[in-house]
Amino acid sequence: MAPRDDDTVRIRPPSVADLVVQPPPKSSSRRRFLICAACAGAAAASGGLGWWLFGSKKAPPAKLASKIVIRTAGEQAICDNHPADLDVFRFDKNPQIMVLDFASLARQGSMLNRVAAMSEKIGIRHDQALDDISLDAAIRAGGDTPETFYYGHDYGAVELRSFFASTDRQKLKLTPDEVWLRRLLEQEGGIAKGDSLGLISIPAVDEGGVTLDMRSTILHHELSHGEYFTNPAYEAWTTQFWAKTLDAPTRDAFRKFLVSENYDSGIESLMANETQAYLMFTPSPDFFRADLVGLDDLTIKNLRRQFREGMPPGWLRDVAMREAR
Repeated sequence: MAPRDDDTVRIRPPSVADLVVQPPPKSSSRRRFLICAACAGAAAASGGLGWWLFGSKKAPPAKLASKIVIRTAGEQAICDNHPADLDVFRFDKNPQIMVLDFASLARQGSMLNRVAAMSEKIGIRHDQALDDISLDAAIRAGGDTPETFYYGHDYGAVELRSFFASTDRQKLKLTPDEVWLRRLLEQEGGIAKGDSLGLISIPAVDEGGVTLDMRSTILHHELSHGEYFTNPAYEAWTTQFWAKTLDAPTRDAFRKFLVSENYDSGIESLMANETQAYLMFTPSPDFFRADLVGLDDLTIKNLRRQFREGMPPGWLRDVAMREAR
């Protein structure tokens, strides 16, 4: 199913039992670009990611049925990939960022839609996972299907830990794909020095109407979220830029834009994280332009310059500087 003209980045569902609150009307500003973002959170525990994510002192299983293959690749190589089912990459510039490249939106939804709903969907409680019936109701109420609920996902270790702890606590049965995700995270328990992870996903070209330009833009946007989740210096600068560099009217302009995209405006870290990704690393004007935020081109140009100048050294700063030329 091709993206609809009246869809937005997020679809805010109406009431689903006691987990969902009544949403405002959906915006109809432009073509749908389903990039999802996770709220920020710094890893607070030490040791292996397997222990830290799932709250258990038990070591991961000594042997897995078969090891999940993970390749290391750069942005262009990942974008050019043609997954037959699901390919997993470590991003070469920052191996703490893991990319799930799905051939099927159905499988992506089966694995990640429930994480998305709990972590970031506006109008849904963030302290517990939806059961299958409530998740389906939330998806359908927003006029979507499990395949079109999101086109791209991104989460930090905090969100993944919270999700699996909640499903355990609630005794919810995981889908086979959620089980696979948990297995992947347990397998990679030592990734990124043990306590830092940026998990992102992208859809294949032609799946659900995705074009090569959309795939490239989604990946570029999501990689910046991966850096936010895994680089404390970049997270700190993003937070400072949002809270101190931007004045109140400019923050309000971005907040209004993000709310129109059905982001949960009550999560300040999410507002900061999405602002950096849209402002700096969403290259297609179909998905981000000054007028969509209610600002002028000169203001956006100056904001981009200010953000670049404050970025900590690293691969993402290099990208921003190169793209500014």
